[in-house]
Amino acid sequence: MAGERKLRKNILKEFHDYSSKQGCKDIQETEQNNDGKLLRIAGIMKESIVDGPGIRFAIFCQGCPHDCEGCHNPSTHSFQDGEIVKISNILKYIDENPLIQGVTFSGGEPLCQVKPFLSLAKEVKNRNLHLLIYTGYTIEELEIRMKKEHELEELLRTADHLIEGRFVQKLRNLSLLYRGSSNQRIIDLNAYFSTGEIIPCENITFNS
Repeated sequence: MAGERKLRKNILKEFHDYSSKQGCKDIQETEQNNDGKLLRIAGIMKESIVDGPGIRFAIFCQGCPHDCEGCHNPSTHSFQDGEIVKISNILKYIDENPLIQGVTFSGGEPLCQVKPFLSLAKEVKNRNLHLLIYTGYTIEELEIRMKKEHELEELLRTADHLIEGRFVQKLRNLSLLYRGSSNQRIIDLNAYFSTGEIIPCENITFNS
């Protein structure tokens, strides 16, 4: 536990260094000239039972700044690869399947494309579907970003659960639910925004 806390502090410092030196250039370039109707994605999975609870529609976005050692989706790292798709086309796929219980935003790094994912998130919740977001950022890092990025806060308030933190090879644990390494946490976003406290949970429950 002490080792994980130390690791989390190191990652937070890394985020500060990355933000100050790079200006989150990758994020800015990804969202430039995007009115929220287009996503750069690596692919989709129309029916998934491994990317969160229930039967889910999973979207794997393209582009990730974290470059985690041992990442199982390294082909999603480049911000220039993948394909550009319309949000409306993704919604058509979701609407075609009445068995879908939830939607998962994965990647890549979904929070490098906040505006289009916010547009999609609103439509997902309008359909009363559970929404789970994966991110390599920690909630502490996101708290810093939310002070300036109001659409990021709106996106997280729209979602139900967040699985956060970079994958760390030396903390790899195959027994964890929906996660790859023990530093990653499941955050109930409704509880987080209600209390202001970061209280990780071990499972994800929702009313289907």
